[in-house]
Amino acid sequence: MPEMPEVETIRRGLNNKLCGRKIMNVDILLGRQIKWPTTEYFRAMVTGRTFCGASRIGKYLLLPLDDGSEIVFHLRMTGHIVFHEQPQEDKYARIRFLLDGNATLVYGDSRTLGCVWGLKRGERHRIKGLAEMGAEPLSDAFTVSYLQNVCAKRKLKIKQLILEQKAIGGIGNIYADEALFAAKINPLTVADALTGAELTRLHDAINKVIADGINDGGTTFRDYQNADGGQGHHAENLFVYGRAGKPCKICGAPIEKITVGGRGTHFCPVCQKSERAK
Repeated sequence: MPEMPEVETIRRGLNNKLCGRKIMNVDILLGRQIKWPTTEYFRAMVTGRTFCGASRIGKYLLLPLDDGSEIVFHLRMTGHIVFHEQPQEDKYARIRFLLDGNATLVYGDSRTLGCVWGLKRGERHRIKGLAEMGAEPLSDAFTVSYLQNVCAKRKLKIKQLILEQKAIGGIGNIYADEALFAAKINPLTVADALTGAELTRLHDAINKVIADGINDGGTTFRDYQNADGGQGHHAENLFVYGRAGKPCKICGAPIEKITVGGRGTHFCPVCQKSERAK
């Protein structure tokens, strides 16, 4: 699933390309991926409107329009949004926005798990995950104190907790594993058992892995594409995620893969050794 670095990379790629572009028409090829409003109303709502750049909250991509409304995307596992100056074929295209100057913005999704909403001003409450999003890494609100409050009295494994979007917005499986490795914290450690020093390390590690992912243009394994249809390059810089059985880049021990809260979890049993993990 595209996480915060991937969606931020898409946002940056679209921001200047879309700003000032007018939507001439919309081809809705799979209407069930539009969750609000109806497909007919969605088309009427956005046709004739002009894009005002691109923004992001957590893993949600928001495309504001000139009347204060916005188109919101949650790409989930396999969604992608690509801008083309000239029309191009995309066998996974689900919604095609036809823009002035013969340009197109294509939302594609091979497994059709993503969601699209058309919201008027003040309607973000219609998307529960968006309305309840926690503080994001790299933001002023995401402080060590904030993380301490998130973990206080929580008996969840720390890997599970930092995946909660209501706790920390934008973190997914890849960057959760990478942050815990960078902080030398075992993913099975209970959240409220973390010491002040560990929480400080985890806060700094979360910010670092997110920033590194953005700098590398995101992580591509199979489906993720940036706004130009290209791939991210962060996979080659990962320390644990997707490296089960391979030697740790720090100590040489084989990276292990376990399941935590139903999610595949990669860690180094030496660098992240903990007597408190259970």
